[in-house]
Amino acid sequence: MRNAACVVLFVVGLGIAGWAQQAPPGPLQPAAGAAESKPAPEGKAAEDSMVIPAGAKVFVAPMPDSFDEFIKAAIDKKKVPVAVVANREQADFEISGHSESQKASTAKKLIRGSWHSRESASIKVANLKSGTIVFAYSYNTGDSAHGKKSSSESCAKHLKEKIESGK
Repeated sequence: MRNAACVVLFVVGLGIAGWAQQAPPGPLQPAAGAAESKPAPEGKAAEDSMVIPAGAKVFVAPMPDSFDEFIKAAIDKKKVPVAVVANREQADFEISGHSESQKASTAKKLIRGSWHSRESASIKVANLKSGTIVFAYSYNTGDSAHGKKSSSESCAKHLKEKIESGK
């Protein structure tokens, strides 16, 4: 009985696949009144808009819980090859993000003997001229010894790797 069900499903699957092949080819037409999207950049221009060059001017947007200050300190500590500027108008790129900290619960302290916090953070880097997101990174750990410092340094480390890779 089980083999017969498999054969039936296989034959039905072939029938559907054959039907899909017989459908008339043609371009898909947008729905009436649908907004047309801009074509994606092509070739070298698309690649260039995704690159963060060394020495680029970067603005770090204000973030909840002063995470922006941790990011600025981490960029300096990890020697990320960018210039942090105070005004968005002077920048080529903008870093924005969010972070959350959760202190260790009493149960975690008693059962696991860990006083380390749970941390999560994410950042994105946008090219201000083209509006494209050129880098995004998310950090999550259940046992962070140094809280926001650890998460911001991880974000800075991966940003540095992106810049140095030239991709």
